[in-house]
Amino acid sequence: MSTKSSLSLLLLFLGVQIGVNQQAAIAQTNPGVVIPTTPRNSPPPPVPNTTIPVIPRNIPTTPGNKFCASQLTSNVNAVTNRPQFNRTHWGILVQNLDSPQILYSQNANKFFTPASVTKLMTTAAALQTLSPNYRIRTSVYGDGNGVVQVVGRGDPSLKNEQLVILAKQLREKGVRRINQLIVNDSYFKGEAVEPSWMWEDVQFYYGAPVNSLMLNENAAVFKLFPQTVGKPLLFKWDNPIDASGWKIVNQTVTAAKGEKGYIEIQRDLKGQTLYLKGQLAEDSSPDVTAIAVFDPIQNFLQHFRQSLAKEGISVAKSDQGSVNNVRELAAVESPPISELIKETNINSNNLYAEALLKALAVKKPLTNNQTTVQAGLEVMKTSLSSIGVDSTTYKLVDGSGLSRKDLISPQALVQTLQGMTKSPYAEVFRASLPAAGKNGTLKNRFSNIPDLDLQAKTGTMTGVVSLAGYVNSPNYGPMVFSIMVNQTEQPIRTVRNAIDEIVVHLSQLQKC
Repeated sequence: MSTKSSLSLLLLFLGVQIGVNQQAAIAQTNPGVVIPTTPRNSPPPPVPNTTIPVIPRNIPTTPGNKFCASQLTSNVNAVTNRPQFNRTHWGILVQNLDSPQILYSQNANKFFTPASVTKLMTTAAALQTLSPNYRIRTSVYGDGNGVVQVVGRGDPSLKNEQLVILAKQLREKGVRRINQLIVNDSYFKGEAVEPSWMWEDVQFYYGAPVNSLMLNENAAVFKLFPQTVGKPLLFKWDNPIDASGWKIVNQTVTAAKGEKGYIEIQRDLKGQTLYLKGQLAEDSSPDVTAIAVFDPIQNFLQHFRQSLAKEGISVAKSDQGSVNNVRELAAVESPPISELIKETNINSNNLYAEALLKALAVKKPLTNNQTTVQAGLEVMKTSLSSIGVDSTTYKLVDGSGLSRKDLISPQALVQTLQGMTKSPYAEVFRASLPAAGKNGTLKNRFSNIPDLDLQAKTGTMTGVVSLAGYVNSPNYGPMVFSIMVNQTEQPIRTVRNAIDEIVVHLSQLQKC
């Protein structure tokens, strides 16, 4: 897996916001106020468990070719049986959208490491269980004696703009001094980071911790600027607050004009130390990266205290915990689930997926030592079963697919996709998927086939490439498909090209 993440996903402090248009629904004290943001306009960067944007290229199958459905098996087998895939495990299932008729099947009931196609199941369950209009509320409470408590409930979209809104609401309530600012992070039970995630992933923003009170996706952005030849690259945090507690070991260098650049970033296993290696050419653009914050609660407190100070509200001390006998003074809400799942699927956002999984637990009281994730997975299983997904066809430990302990069969994904077409929320779910050549993780794929009617979820990890969704052939009709590749030593682009070729075959089917 990659140990370096070049950033286009998290330009948190450059005016480009991650995900959906952030809407802050204010508490009863100030209804109707919303916060506009700029939607992200670029696909995710090359990182594990997201689809890597590729240079547009020609799919080997020429658009315009047509063939009978009876020829599909031989055409797909011709792709999967190529010599370079001798050691590759393929799992494929293709069905008519409106019927259980199987058009093609290869290892469809076998388990595969899914990567981000897992998000199809997470978002389907979230829609079915919580409904499209469900919002996640973040509240600020006061006891009337200078004690103020912030309670998070797992809103993954909370940004600095919402802290400004909360601070303004407090000022409107007459708050000028806080004797004790308490952060209540107890809504989610269990680890903030899934134990089976790989260390090289959790260093970066795409493996950030998922706790009850997240801010700016629990990530911090920094840049490396080239200087004169021979000098170290200039390191600069986008927000100076994020520098707190970090030690930077900078072993980079500025190279001569035209030289190839590369950057390697590692974080200390135990503390806040960043090790930087590599080079950028003197005439190159800055390198932009986002890392997971070291302590989400301290990160929240530092940013919130800054927002409070700008509103003239002083804070004597701050701490983590909880207090009773309080009343709500201020609140913001997330965009509706219908918008959160768009960010989750279109841009393959891991943190959003994990937050949605944990949000499912609101429908099931925790028992004994059960964690929020365990409860969420139980609710997911019940929800997916209700739309026809066989619970024996998958086994999950998270909601994003970042864990290699996740196991899903092509059959489970097709059942999910089929089941959601019969859901009252079918259109909402379909709208959350990337469209070929248009947006998200499919923006730069199939760009040479402008009329391709394809909406699908991608998934990529080292040795894993997946694609599952809906495709329509004008001369045959709509289909649902799942293509999963595991244990491949081939370059990701080679595997992806082969998958795309199969999808183009599907789009060229005709009734004979």
